[in-house]
Amino acid sequence: MITILVPGPLRTEVAGEARLSVPPMDTLGDVLGEVSRRWPRLGRRICDEQGQLRRYVNIYIEGEECRAISGLRTPITDGMEIQVLPSVAGG
Repeated sequence: MITILVPGPLRTEVAGEARLSVPPMDTLGDVLGEVSRRWPRLGRRICDEQGQLRRYVNIYIEGEECRAISGLRTPITDGMEIQVLPSVAGG
């Protein structure tokens, strides 16, 4: 299974769950498509209407930011951990 770590500010979109599990898939885009199918409110917070990552959301795969790898085309293998982190603004 693939584990998706959900930060506190987004847990309201998934009934308070801190960890979600989805079956193994080929790419990050496939995983996020499944997230959108199962948890549509969370999916809308992560991806825009075109299915692209929102600018203010960072996704880490095994600790590495996905945009530094291959973005939505990043290969995903069974057992990987994906962390969703919305950007925080302030001053």
